[in-house]
Amino acid sequence: MSRTYGNFIDGEWTDSQSGETFEVTNPAAAGEVVSVHPASTEADVEAALDAAVAAQDEWASTPGPSRGAILREAGNNLEARKEEATEVLVREEGKTRSEAGGEVQRAIDIFHYYGAKARDFGGTVKSASAPGKDLYTKHEPLGTVALITPWNYPIAIPVWKLAPALAAGNTAVLKPASEAPGVVAIVLECLDDAGLPAGVANTITGSGSEVGGPLIESERIDGVSFTGSTAVGTMVAETAAVDLKRVQCEMGGKNPTVVMPSADIEDAAETVGVGAFGTTGQSCTATSRAIVHEDVYDEFVAAVSDYADSLVVGDGLDDPDMGPHVSEDELSSTLEYVDIGSSEGATLEAGGSRLSGDDYDDGYFVEPTVFSGVENDARIAQEEIFGPVLAVVKADSFEDALALANDVDYGLSASIVTQDLSEGKRFVNEVEAGVAKINEKTTGLELHVPFGGYKDSSTNTYREQGDAGLDFFSSVKTIYENY
Repeated sequence: MSRTYGNFIDGEWTDSQSGETFEVTNPAAAGEVVSVHPASTEADVEAALDAAVAAQDEWASTPGPSRGAILREAGNNLEARKEEATEVLVREEGKTRSEAGGEVQRAIDIFHYYGAKARDFGGTVKSASAPGKDLYTKHEPLGTVALITPWNYPIAIPVWKLAPALAAGNTAVLKPASEAPGVVAIVLECLDDAGLPAGVANTITGSGSEVGGPLIESERIDGVSFTGSTAVGTMVAETAAVDLKRVQCEMGGKNPTVVMPSADIEDAAETVGVGAFGTTGQSCTATSRAIVHEDVYDEFVAAVSDYADSLVVGDGLDDPDMGPHVSEDELSSTLEYVDIGSSEGATLEAGGSRLSGDDYDDGYFVEPTVFSGVENDARIAQEEIFGPVLAVVKADSFEDALALANDVDYGLSASIVTQDLSEGKRFVNEVEAGVAKINEKTTGLELHVPFGGYKDSSTNTYREQGDAGLDFFSSVKTIYENY
């Protein structure tokens, strides 16, 4: 059963002014239409901007605790609809039910977190250098912001942008990815039911060229927050910089886990396997490289290959170990990289094929894939695949492993599995990544600490989440009062 959604503009659900729509289908059963959405145009962007700009002054002047109360209530509303949102997410994006439920819960928690943080949004008092003077700072909203979000975390990422933007007093226009926009509509319904004033948060669906470009280019936008590929994020940053908009882009990753001889190899294989194959490898923080010391290399390859072979792949609604790719294009890209890996001389140890037969024929299913004998300059070790493909690279020492981990254009997340404290401490201090972990998978993020990457993984401007999320969406004014 499918549902037809609208754009949410100025507190109302509306069709696109073009009258055109597009369908979202189930990646586990491609013939099943899950939802229908407006194919918006620049005219819809202008309508959303009209609403957001008109609502800005009143929302900015709303006391922080009052803004926070609305966010908290939105979280409560989403919690009451968790099962519904989880099912929509599974049917549109393909995650397993457990993964989707965890993501919806994260969105609930983010609303509650920033609902509380809105009370603290104000400024700081500093000590002046002379008597008869007060010196303090005041945090003010940027104004109206554009939020452009990806399909792979279709509720968590929109909420971790939208909640701090609203907490800081901004109004927003949100453009979700076309592959899985249904859960964003649920988020806006939850905010509306919580009493969010009309025009404060608006969402429009459609293609990046028709909607994203005009939104970013608009002179009425004061800040842009984007999550997606490095290629698109770079263009977004360059476009936003033309008129000096504040911009934040979090982009791709090619994340390593280093495995040292002191590690328990079965535990290490599971750590890497969960990071590599969870969410079908469709995470910017997914473990796509295992850099393994030569002393335990063969043992690790065997263990992680067994782990991959043991995983059950299926329809996310059945809650298997791994769901389908989100689209045929993403599946084709992964299979192309499998061919590239083989042509480069790597050894295919597990997986590598599209699944077929029975319930697989109508979906975008692929086997979890492991390559051994991968050189670190190979394409499958350097380029983001965004699928369940693990490249296992051999290192002859800790220093070699660290150098290999850093020898890539990306720098998002990295981890090491070791029982040697010195190795662990050196690794997190010297690895070139925005997130560094010891004895943990590269995926998985706490919501109250900064998140972002180095090198081509980020514009390296502002971080997301926690206090850093509020920092991006606010300006600091320094005030001198003499009396």
